Amino acid sequence: MAQHLAGIRVALTGPRKSKEMSLLVEKMGGIPLVRPAQGTVFLDDRNIRDGLVSWISDPPDWTVLTTGMGLDAIFDMAEDMEIADQLLDVLSESLIAARGYKTVNALRKRKLTPLVRDDDGSTDGLIREFAPHELKEQKVMLQLHGETAPKLVGWLEEQGAQVRQVLPYRHVPPEEGELEQLLNEILRHEVDAVAFTSGPQVRFLVEYAASKGKLESMQEAFRQGVVPASVGRVTANAMREEGIEALVVPEDEKMGALIVELGRYYAAQSADKAQLLQ
Repeated sequence: MAQHLAGIRVALTGPRKSKEMSLLVEKMGGIPLVRPAQGTVFLDDRNIRDGLVSWISDPPDWTVLTTGMGLDAIFDMAEDMEIADQLLDVLSESLIAARGYKTVNALRKRKLTPLVRDDDGSTDGLIREFAPHELKEQKVMLQLHGETAPKLVGWLEEQGAQVRQVLPYRHVPPEEGELEQLLNEILRHEVDAVAFTSGPQVRFLVEYAASKGKLESMQEAFRQGVVPASVGRVTANAMREEGIEALVVPEDEKMGALIVELGRYYAAQSADKAQLLQ
């Protein structure tokens, strides 16, 4: 494998697949630094069970789905509760809006097709495509992942929708020492790139930096040498909302593709420098 990351120190902020990502960074000549900016993700059984009871007993006019993993978790719980067929019937009768290709694929597995889907993998894209539809006094069931979505909920309520939410997972922050170490390494340019794999990682780090009065300094470090990288468009949008512009976003929104794309970025940077020296 090409050594496009030779000597590059890459901070990996996701707890999932950190070993696999570290190995890939090493194979490309880089130095992986596991710096979790997110704690364990817990399946919130009670939230799903309560949400499913509400979903089936009072079927919504619209179902808004934001993650394929979340939809799979909901169906797993419905199977456990022996109400999966009822849930599928309710979904079949509902108008469906979906964000992200993984969500669309999870629907396709169940022979369901969304009427509305985003145009770019983001919440803003979903809102744009939703805009022509009348939502006043419509009952909306909103499936999130592990955190609330105030922008989407606010927009739906502004349209007059009656919104219920189900969050299959709960994100928890990491140990404060983990965030302190990562923040200091960014500020001191002791890492060359930071690879984010979810929105909560971005928000936990930003909130910690803000609590220490160092948010602007961190944003400046990302503009002045530390390369911010994102696993996909949803995470990149979360970064943008926090004043961090992702310089690396793979077309194929997977963790391995993120590291490969980061290698391409540094290869292109080296090529540009070589041309300038000629």
